[in-house]
Amino acid sequence: MTLPIDVPLQLPEPRTPDPHDAPAIRWGVLAPGGIAHAFADAVAVGTSSSVVAVGSRSRERAQDFADEFSVPRAYGSYEELVADPEVDAIYVASPHSEHRDHALLALEAGKPVLVEKAFTRSAAEAREVLAAAESQNLLVVEAMWSRFLPHYDVVRHVVETGLIGELVAVFADHGQRLYPGGPARLSQPELAGGALLDLGVYPVSFADLVLGAPSAVTATGTLTDLGVDATTTITVTGAGGAHGVLSCTMAAVTPVTAVVAGTLARLELSGAFYGPGSTIRLVGPDNEVIDERPGGLTEDVRGFSYEAAEFARCLVAGETESPLLPHATTLRVMETMDAVRRQVGVVYPGE
Repeated sequence: MTLPIDVPLQLPEPRTPDPHDAPAIRWGVLAPGGIAHAFADAVAVGTSSSVVAVGSRSRERAQDFADEFSVPRAYGSYEELVADPEVDAIYVASPHSEHRDHALLALEAGKPVLVEKAFTRSAAEAREVLAAAESQNLLVVEAMWSRFLPHYDVVRHVVETGLIGELVAVFADHGQRLYPGGPARLSQPELAGGALLDLGVYPVSFADLVLGAPSAVTATGTLTDLGVDATTTITVTGAGGAHGVLSCTMAAVTPVTAVVAGTLARLELSGAFYGPGSTIRLVGPDNEVIDERPGGLTEDVRGFSYEAAEFARCLVAGETESPLLPHATTLRVMETMDAVRRQVGVVYPGE
């Protein structure tokens, strides 16, 4: 088998704008944990925006964060943060279990909101947040940072143009040694712990990017003593008949790679497929590397810079969702993970 001669044997250039070119907005950070530190650094280094306020249940924690990132205002409650008139948008960085409540808090205060992935615990909670945003005519975006990175746009473009032929299969894995001995929240059902919402959301979202809405979802998993998933394997079937084989685990380190296989060629993403350092290869039917795009970031851009910049562009343009990650996609990913949890047997308190 050979590629048609009229198909360019090279990867397309990403269409992603420079994050520095996005409009400047004023961010408020809700919950100054580890991921909030990465976000604040990315805003400061890689965008024209700034973090102007931070809120925590502990004023001391908020002040420590403010001191570290030169944030002018630190609040000892989330209510004070969302009420700040000089904050244009809220970044929700609390545990999954709190995303619904904290997103609603911000929306009720009239603030647009960027909500960390997984967007909520469940599709039902996601619908509540999206309905509140619609009623207020406010921008809400899921902070699935990978969707806004340049190499994901290359994948998107390859699939759209049919460069690799008809889609046949997608493979993606994400495993980190985080249990036992890792962050306590990952083992706790009341904090929506487990591998799926923290790690598995990346393969699930990647498969959704490539295949679209699944027509079927099957899953098996291994649960911890407290009833959250330690390891989960998922198979999805796309509307066109292509299959996705996805896995996640918080009990071991895996290659964290992804493959998109078509009838003419395949894409290989290595080096943490979901991150900005991922290398993309276009591989032919004889396993020859046709083209390669090394990953990496410049010193003045961070991975989270792209999602912050996209949010700022949408906000200034008056949009209520991002075309790169529309509400329907966020909801679809949550519905897929709901189906996985039902089959694996993970139930969070209150469900």
